[in-house]
Amino acid sequence: MTITIRTQNLGGDLKDFLKVVDRIYANDAKYVRPLDLDVSQRLSPKHPYFQHASAAVFTAYRHGTCVGRVVGHRNELHLARYNDGTGFFGFLDTVDDPEVCRTLMQHVGEWHASRGLRRIRGPITLNMAEEVGCLVDGFDTPPMLLMGHHRPYQGRLLEASDLVKAKDAYAWRYTTGNIPARARRAYESIKSLPEVTLRRVDMKNLERDVAQMLDIYNDAWGDSWGYVPLTPAEASRTASEFRLVANPALTCIVDIEGVPSAFAYALPNLNEAIAPLGGKLLTRGLLKAVWDIKVKGLETARLVGLGLRRSLRNQRKYAGLSAFLYAELNAAGMRENVKWGELSYTLEDNGPMNAGIKLMGGVLYKTYRVFEKQL
Repeated sequence: MTITIRTQNLGGDLKDFLKVVDRIYANDAKYVRPLDLDVSQRLSPKHPYFQHASAAVFTAYRHGTCVGRVVGHRNELHLARYNDGTGFFGFLDTVDDPEVCRTLMQHVGEWHASRGLRRIRGPITLNMAEEVGCLVDGFDTPPMLLMGHHRPYQGRLLEASDLVKAKDAYAWRYTTGNIPARARRAYESIKSLPEVTLRRVDMKNLERDVAQMLDIYNDAWGDSWGYVPLTPAEASRTASEFRLVANPALTCIVDIEGVPSAFAYALPNLNEAIAPLGGKLLTRGLLKAVWDIKVKGLETARLVGLGLRRSLRNQRKYAGLSAFLYAELNAAGMRENVKWGELSYTLEDNGPMNAGIKLMGGVLYKTYRVFEKQL
């Protein structure tokens, strides 16, 4: 059976690329189609990621019908930081056909190889701060905001295309309520320190607070696998998106002796509201979605970011700082009528972070796998 591939540069016609997911996920009640507008903006040459990256859009066809898609992207900042000859792919979705997946991966590999790269890695869309990995466990619940979802066969098809596991990323489910006694003690120990001050994000000074959180994030995660700092342009876009969706009550910034030193923030799970829209804004369901978000409120949220400056890691009196942040967000979630949340993602080998989540009562419920292949 012949599979043909159409390759486009950024800025091309994305109609088939966007629509193919309707066929792939037709019988998957847990799939939440991302808004077409959001995907189109992320694949626009004007997106700040493409100030330091290049990409190509691939769509696969069988008998003239689109049956799969993927984006190959080359990140110059990653290459400058790691010098590892690695290119990336993301936005991967295919029908259950090994030939479709294998042919798409072949074209992605050739695209990267022609640009001097030696390995492909993904799915990563578009960087390590966005959707990471192919879902390989946890198909029975919908994805949270900015998290991916795949059919159960997708990981198997990648393996059949000669890709191997590079790293697993975890998503944890946490039900708001009473926190464990050990976590409570850690919370009280931090709360009692006179040099520690907690504040919420100030929407009137959002750029300042987002810049502070990014500074902490860059310090905290600078040695994490695959990490690349956000550029000022990417940070500005992040601040703009944060303004649209954030609930300040679900944010924490910790100052120690007046210096911003730790943060945590959760975002309302907009997927709750947009799931019925089918990726389209101009539908009858839009008003209900706005009502659910702005008036009724959403019952779930996702803890997207948490970071502590590395200088705090070996200071015993601040050992409970992560538990302090978790406990604060738990209390805030209860006040905001959030029934449960997702803490994601953490890497499989981040022992301290995973142990802290377990301490708070988090339960591992989804696993995302990053694959790679030598070219």
